[in-house]
Amino acid sequence: MDRLFYKEEFLGEFMGTFILVLFGLGAICASTIFGSHNSLFQIALLWGVATMLAIFIGRHLCNAHYNPAVSVAMVVSGRMSAKRLPTYLLAQFLGGFFGALTVYLLFSPSIAEFESINGIVRGSFESVTTAKMFGEFYIQPGSTAKVTFALAMAAEIFGTFILITTIFMLTDSCNVGRPNDQLGPLFVGLTVTSVICLIAPLTQACLNPARDLGPRIVTMIFGWGKNAFPDNQGGFFWIYVLAPIIGSILSAVFFTKIIEPALKKRSYGDCECLNKNSEVETV
Repeated sequence: MDRLFYKEEFLGEFMGTFILVLFGLGAICASTIFGSHNSLFQIALLWGVATMLAIFIGRHLCNAHYNPAVSVAMVVSGRMSAKRLPTYLLAQFLGGFFGALTVYLLFSPSIAEFESINGIVRGSFESVTTAKMFGEFYIQPGSTAKVTFALAMAAEIFGTFILITTIFMLTDSCNVGRPNDQLGPLFVGLTVTSVICLIAPLTQACLNPARDLGPRIVTMIFGWGKNAFPDNQGGFFWIYVLAPIIGSILSAVFFTKIIEPALKKRSYGDCECLNKNSEVETV
């Protein structure tokens, strides 16, 4: 009888997503409240480092996805069985929630003081300034960026497409130019950093529904209310949950139908694609 729940993989995905969100959101909070990090690149690099560490921490227990979009892409491409998907999604969303909750508990007094000094009433539109430390917003007070709903959704689709296509290239056994297994997490982390630098000025670069939804629920619980959400059009779902999933599916189809056959042809049959129907470590 097939198992419905994979506890070791659940543990690995939960721990990895928790670490990813803990360090990533912690960097954003430190930057917003204390000015600890003065550039987008610094924050993006810390997200990349958190990704790398999370992969090293959990890769023996699970496939080190830590992102529902990656898990969906691996199922669509045949690299992970669909029966494992519920375990992965549950672990990722819970890891994201508890990672964000931990960050909030650590920084809560400082967040309240920051709001008091700057005259920010939690739950008002201006409180997006502090809510965006947890969830992403494409509409922000005082922002000079002109980002429409459609552009924000397109940016998240494109960013996730680039991220996951690069992950496929870094982990596919037919790509002889890929880094070895020990260096793989480093390059995945650098990919995360690069994509954030590209997309974050527009949408804050979600690319990961678990990284957004869990933390957004935390802000909703602790006083931001409806202002924990970016608009009245369901943007939190369409842009920060659905768009990354769409990007991941497009990436999986593009890779398996176009890139992978080209890689196999280039390898002159020497590569029996070890990825197909196997469990591949990614993030």
